[in-house]
Amino acid sequence: MFAVLKTGGKQYKVQAGDTLRVEKLAADAGETIQFNDILMLGGDAPVVGAPLVEGAAVQAEVIDQVKGEKLIHFVKRRRKHSSKRTKGHRQKLTLIKITDILASGADATGVKAAIGAGSVAGAAAPKAAKADTPAEGDDLSKIDGIGPTIVKILAENGITTFAGLAAITEEQIAAIPKPKIKAEWIEAAKELAAQG
Repeated sequence: MFAVLKTGGKQYKVQAGDTLRVEKLAADAGETIQFNDILMLGGDAPVVGAPLVEGAAVQAEVIDQVKGEKLIHFVKRRRKHSSKRTKGHRQKLTLIKITDILASGADATGVKAAIGAGSVAGAAAPKAAKADTPAEGDDLSKIDGIGPTIVKILAENGITTFAGLAAITEEQIAAIPKPKIKAEWIEAAKELAAQG
């Protein structure tokens, strides 16, 4: 039995026991991962997905994180220009060994899905909630001249309410090098705090 899987923008025809190098995956050596994007299952009764085969998966063991061969990109402009530029690149790859091909029941295995390293920041670590308007506090961006970046800096320094900005001390102002806290911001915060 063989399968055609898709990962890293490429397609691979694999069988159990195959070793191959794919685009870098977010997994450590020795981990078992599962590819869920299966385009085709082959064998006695071939199944072609539309576009994917429902419930099918390929499980693999990560052997190592490796680098591909060095590619050199050389540019030379002839005659009057006499300029040359050389750039080198080694693609980061993951060496895997195919352990099993599942025709169905892939969602019930509990094996970690194969995720590309390019999407690690977005997929593995969920993005923090925007700190433009802190969950507990007032909307300081209502004050003229205070934008989302300044709101975030103030929140990092413990100022999330109009009353907190109105009661800011000289030591707190000195502790915030940028942005410089303006007197009109403090006055506007006092007015908004009084309004409730």
